[in-house]
Amino acid sequence: MAMAGFWNRLKEGMTRTRDSLGGRLRTLFQGRQWDDSLWDQLEEILFEADLGYDTVDYLLTQLREEVRISHPQRADDVMELLRHIMVDLFEKASDPTLLDPQRPSIWLMVGVNGTGKTTTAGKFAYMMKRQGYQVILGAADTFRAAAVEQLQEWGQRAGVDVISQGAGADSAAVAYDTVQAAIARSRDLAIIDTAGRLHNKSNLMQELQKVVRVIRRERPDAPHQVWLVIDATTGQNGLAQAQVFLEAVQVTGIVLTKLDGTAKGGIALSIKRELGVPIRFIGVGEKVEDLMPFDAESYVRAILGD
Repeated sequence: MAMAGFWNRLKEGMTRTRDSLGGRLRTLFQGRQWDDSLWDQLEEILFEADLGYDTVDYLLTQLREEVRISHPQRADDVMELLRHIMVDLFEKASDPTLLDPQRPSIWLMVGVNGTGKTTTAGKFAYMMKRQGYQVILGAADTFRAAAVEQLQEWGQRAGVDVISQGAGADSAAVAYDTVQAAIARSRDLAIIDTAGRLHNKSNLMQELQKVVRVIRRERPDAPHQVWLVIDATTGQNGLAQAQVFLEAVQVTGIVLTKLDGTAKGGIALSIKRELGVPIRFIGVGEKVEDLMPFDAESYVRAILGD
C-alpha cells in the first residue's frame, strides 16, 4: 500500500479521535481571540483525550512558553502552535529496517497477547522480503494456544520459512534453533516471536531474558531490534503493560497497532513522552502489507485535522 493511501485510510479510521480531540479544539479556538480563560478548557480537552498527566503537562508547558514568546492574537494561531509542539515531540530517526552488516540480523517481537504481535512479525517478514532480504521466522511464543499455527500461516502469506517446535516447547530453544537455521540457510534476517503472557510478571521477564541470552550465544550483539507491539485501543492501560517489557529487555522501537479502531488515538503522544521509546511503525488491518513507517506530521494531521 502506498504511503499516502495508508495515511488517508488511517485518517478515516481515526474519525472518533479527531472528533474528540481535534474537533473539540477547533470548536474551542475557532473565531476567538486568545486569552488566559481558555487554558482550563484546553487542559480539560487534552485530559479527556486520554493523553495522561505527564503528556498533558508537557504539552501545556511547551505551549505556554510559545504563547509567551509569540503573543498570538487569535486562538487559531495557538492551535497551530500546539500542532508543531506535537510533531516535534517525535524525533526523526534513521531507517530502523537497515540490517546489521554481519548477517543474520536478529529481531525480537515482544508485547502483551492480543496486541497484534504475531501478526506484526508476519507483516515485518513480508515487508523485508519485498525489500529483497532473505527472512526466516521463529515461533517462540509457545505458551499461547494456536500462536505457533498463527505464525506459520503468516509465514505462508509472506513466503518465508518458520522455525517451530509446537505448543509447550521451550521458547528459548526455539529462538536458538531459529538463529541456527538463519545462519545455516544464509538468511539476512531472523524475526523471533515471543510470549506475551506467562504465569506472572516475574516469569515473563525471566523467559524473555533467557531468550536474549540464548540468542547472544551465537550473536553477542543481538538482538539488533526489539519491537514492542502496543494496542492503541488499550490507552493508558497499554502504557502500564508496556513497562513490564521495558524492564525485561532493551526495547529499541514500538509498533502501534489498531490505531484506526479507537477514540484514544492520541496515545502515540503519551507513548513517546512517557516511555521514551520511538514509535517506528503503525499497523492497521490484517493484510500482509498493512504496516507502514510512523510519520509524525501525518499522525498529527490525523488526530487534529488539516
